[in-house]
Amino acid sequence: MATADPLFLPAGTVFAPDDLIFYADRGRRSLDQALAEADLLVSCPHSGAAIPEELGEFLAPEFTRRLQFDFTDCSTSPVVRRWAEIDPRIVYVENPHPRMVRDPNRARPEDLYATLREAFARVRAAGKGNKADLSGVDAIRPVTFSFYPLLREPADDAGLHRLADTFAEVASRGLDVYERTRDDLIERMVALAFERAEKSTGPVEFTTLSFHDTMNHTTTRDGAVNVERAEADRLPDVVALSNRGDDQGDPRGDNPVSMAPQAVRALAQAHRAGFEVADPTAVMLNQPYLGSHEIITAGARFRELGSRAAAVGVALGAVQAEFRREFLLGPDLTAELMRPGVGWPEPDADRVDMLAHACKASWDGYRNRR
Repeated sequence: MATADPLFLPAGTVFAPDDLIFYADRGRRSLDQALAEADLLVSCPHSGAAIPEELGEFLAPEFTRRLQFDFTDCSTSPVVRRWAEIDPRIVYVENPHPRMVRDPNRARPEDLYATLREAFARVRAAGKGNKADLSGVDAIRPVTFSFYPLLREPADDAGLHRLADTFAEVASRGLDVYERTRDDLIERMVALAFERAEKSTGPVEFTTLSFHDTMNHTTTRDGAVNVERAEADRLPDVVALSNRGDDQGDPRGDNPVSMAPQAVRALAQAHRAGFEVADPTAVMLNQPYLGSHEIITAGARFRELGSRAAAVGVALGAVQAEFRREFLLGPDLTAELMRPGVGWPEPDADRVDMLAHACKASWDGYRNRR
């Protein structure tokens, strides 16, 4: 296989929950023990990169490995896996499928066929290579975020039905397993937080963290990821933490936040310390993203439990972290991607280790704020 070719998962690959869950000392601790000792569930909905082989026939012929990986948050996986190895206070659940299968950080479409039909129609109306508004129909995108072709539009209605059915069938073997596992872990860890509160004289916290990355540059036709995004769309130098609030973490009007304002502000300060940044604007709140489906649904669930949690001293929160991909990659790998090409570099193991320790330090600092 040439480095230009997309990377595929073998046809028929099926994932079990145990394949998707990572935590420290797996040889010594069971999952039950890990959950009992953890207060943070980290999820990476976009970390998968390898495309299920069954979907290969639907790919646009010009879809290279660089475009494939650029359409994922694949740089998050090695960082959070390493973090999970060194931090017994977290459990990590990873989506094994790329977001092209269906984006778990978007609401699941009620009718996948109808959603795809509308998405293809909007792309067709915009014209090849032009920006298309896919709001509300982007759970499966026919084009990348740089609007390069990802999927070939089927020639007829029967072909579109087959595409939708194939994507749904493939998702049942990985993506759907991720979503069920993530939701089950949230419920188990919430229940454990309430159990701890019964035995504790102080407050008890449980947080779910949706972990992402985005590059401040988009892709050109020759594969160079070097077109700077508009200023309003750029991430801060390190990370944007989001709770659906404003730039101080406070509610926007009547819109609920997914993590208490004072908590998310403390978390931002802990990240400034943990990542040893000199400029406080390297870590910002809700800029440019407010946070999406994972923290919206978790936040709604936690609000349902709000009265009970307040009565026993349990603080529940959901936060999204959107790291600047250039920061995760480091200057050398970023420079490589800014040049024309079709492949994707292997992660820098030393930088991955540094980032994982900085994540741990940030959350340790957050826990120790009291």
